[in-house]
Amino acid sequence: MLFTSLKAGSLELNNRMLMAPLTRTRAGVEHLPNALMAEYYAQRASAGLIITECTMVTPNTSAFAAEPGIYSAEQIEAWKLVTSAVHDKGGKIVMQIWHAGRAAHPAYNNGAPTFAPSAIAIEGEVHTVDGKAAHVVPQELTIDQIQSIVKDFAQGAKNAIAAGFDGVEIHGANGYLIDQFLRDGSNKRTDIYGGSLENRARFLCEVITAVSAAIGSDKVGLRLSPLNSYNSMIDSDPVAWTTYLSQRLNDFNLAYLHVMRADFFQVQKADVMPVARANYKGVLIGNMGYTGEEAEAAITNNLLDAVAFGTGFLANPDLPARIKAGAALNAPDSSTFYTPGAVGYTDYPVLNDAA
Repeated sequence: MLFTSLKAGSLELNNRMLMAPLTRTRAGVEHLPNALMAEYYAQRASAGLIITECTMVTPNTSAFAAEPGIYSAEQIEAWKLVTSAVHDKGGKIVMQIWHAGRAAHPAYNNGAPTFAPSAIAIEGEVHTVDGKAAHVVPQELTIDQIQSIVKDFAQGAKNAIAAGFDGVEIHGANGYLIDQFLRDGSNKRTDIYGGSLENRARFLCEVITAVSAAIGSDKVGLRLSPLNSYNSMIDSDPVAWTTYLSQRLNDFNLAYLHVMRADFFQVQKADVMPVARANYKGVLIGNMGYTGEEAEAAITNNLLDAVAFGTGFLANPDLPARIKAGAALNAPDSSTFYTPGAVGYTDYPVLNDAA
């Protein structure tokens, strides 16, 4: 089943092995895509669908110092190198559009303040050019600011299509702005954007509505992480949260729902994938730690429609061919995940090279 085609909204996928979004910080402090990034993504065009790294929809929201953006004409033109390279190899690619919220840091953003649903900082420190610094306490967003960010997401989606992407994935996971609204550990608002599940989901739903109006819902995916505690995230009832959102998302006719099934740190545990499958009626993609065998079984047993592989694709540009052949996989080198340059980025061997 992994190697069968799949229709996800307007996306016609050649197989069900997706490349998950992976932050790689090769865009420089100008946040501009480049030829090295085009090579990296083109190498992985055998994925049924490539989902890019998180991409800023508005300036001064950097959380990694060297991630790409999609808010300027220069960035749109630069991304065309990437989309053309992937399409020339027969691949499909969507852009993950993103706002970091409280995970952004003034040190990366010309001293600009950081914003979030509530004035609660992420615990711990962040690495900056000047060394380690504490995460800052964000300013609580006003309703007018929230509405402005909704417009930024819609414009980012339009810009992505102008850059040649096949669609977008809204980043609603891993402790960034949308996720910060969704979970009650980070959202303590008492207005229409806080409190009940319906209110906490309001910002996400507004973003989906605006992005769908901008480019068509059949070109829009969404990524969620009900359990992940990364960026000091927690929710009091992730199963109820997953149930509500899985049902609510049926109203939008999205291309797909992409769910991270676990917590990076194993702090929060629950079986959320069956909950999503039981309640969401569209294409469901699972992610986090799937082997080829487990992915095949999950799709065959109708537990999922596709699986997104992260570090598997990072270290194995030809991952589908390797899984099909039962070949050994390259091990990812975590020391080069976020370093500049080609080492650990475009130099992983493919099967013929390895032989």
